[in-house]
Amino acid sequence: MPVSAKICGLSTPETLDGAIAGGASHVGFVFFPPSPRNLSFDAAAGLAARTPEHVQRVGVFVDPDDALIERAVAAGRLDALQLHRTTAARRAAIGARTGKQIWAVIEVKRATDLAFGGHIQAADKILYDAKTPEAALPGGMGMRFDWNLLDGFRHPLPWVLSGGLTADNVAEAATRTGATLVDVSSGVESSPGVKDVDKIATFLQAVARL
Repeated sequence: MPVSAKICGLSTPETLDGAIAGGASHVGFVFFPPSPRNLSFDAAAGLAARTPEHVQRVGVFVDPDDALIERAVAAGRLDALQLHRTTAARRAAIGARTGKQIWAVIEVKRATDLAFGGHIQAADKILYDAKTPEAALPGGMGMRFDWNLLDGFRHPLPWVLSGGLTADNVAEAATRTGATLVDVSSGVESSPGVKDVDKIATFLQAVARL
């Protein structure tokens, strides 16, 4: 199966253009002020206007309120909402309010983190990410989890692999887990929140070879 890629946490026209030119299927815009990748609504609107329709725009949120969701969806022309640390009930409410595709983030450290009863509520897609400490940012920390935990796991929904991916390990990660969509953020940065055009290109070249 071909593997596609989401480049997350983009914040400049140059890095967005690099992601698109390299063949990214999804681009991620972060709306979470504590993150070094947080976008203003004006910046998101500028990036969204540069994004062609065949590339999906994914908004990244941490338990957001309705006002944030509404403004971000409009500014970023979002196709999907990636929700970290958000309850099923809240995901359902957001999905009903916006009509957008909902990605539920599952933070993984051990096998018990995958014990969600063979199903997950109020989501169209699952994104598996490494579990970070409660006080840390949820995602974008360069942490990975043990990919062997997904060996033989029956995924209840379409899914995305995230957490500590780089150009050097994405082939192993996709091969070991069977992922067909991979998500990278810190693995294509020169420093936290600063995307590197060359690293983006190298990552996407590695994905294209899969």
